[in-house]
Amino acid sequence: MGITKSEHFTDNQNELAILTKALGHPARIAIIEYLIKVDSCICGDIVNELPLAQPTVSQHLRELKNANLIKGSIDGKTICYCINEIGFAKIKNFFGSINSHIEKNNKECC
Repeated sequence: MGITKSEHFTDNQNELAILTKALGHPARIAIIEYLIKVDSCICGDIVNELPLAQPTVSQHLRELKNANLIKGSIDGKTICYCINEIGFAKIKNFFGSINSHIEKNNKECC
């Protein structure tokens, strides 16, 4: 994050920025939706589901894994991916606090 001066923000703010940035591409949303639908899968299945080349899908998977939104295990040549509950719990808490604020302060401000 060099130019954004991330050191001026809390660890939590930086972590949430990484998590939400990882979700900032429609292919990654599609991967998450697919993992939710099948509850686990292998990389080849994901490639068959998306209109993208295998190296592109692998790059998106790497971004999601680096952000701790998915986790994977290696079984021979196969990598199985699934949702990482810890990453999504952090997102849920963040958006939950926004939702609570909106519900509590049900008034127009601007």
